[in-house]
Amino acid sequence: MTPLEKLKAMKMPFAELKGVEFIEAGKDRVVARMMVRPDLCTLHHTIHGGAVMALADSVGAAATVINLPEDAKGTTTLESKTNFIGGAKEGTTVIATATPVHRGRRTQVWTTRLETEDGKLVAVVTQTQLVL
Repeated sequence: MTPLEKLKAMKMPFAELKGVEFIEAGKDRVVARMMVRPDLCTLHHTIHGGAVMALADSVGAAATVINLPEDAKGTTTLESKTNFIGGAKEGTTVIATATPVHRGRRTQVWTTRLETEDGKLVAVVTQTQLVL
């Protein structure tokens, strides 16, 4: 099973609720997209910061799962930091790309860039995942 097939087969209820679709997955890079729906927006039809953070968290966690040691039971987020750069309007698609900063035995750190389809930077998120 490829890493992308593994992610698509995993049950990630909150990611599914947000409409996250994984489109690329490997040990060094995981990419997903999410349509900015009205229920993920602020009053001004722009993606809500919580939706940005939640998308990045799902993608970083998925990247960690692909890189877990054989004896690991799973992962959970220890820390997450978001730099908001710009917005994404309702109806656009946000692409989240996670790449590794550190992959240790007990923790992993991932940086996720979130951009609109036309390349406009929305946010940069750095998160630390605990290996369970």
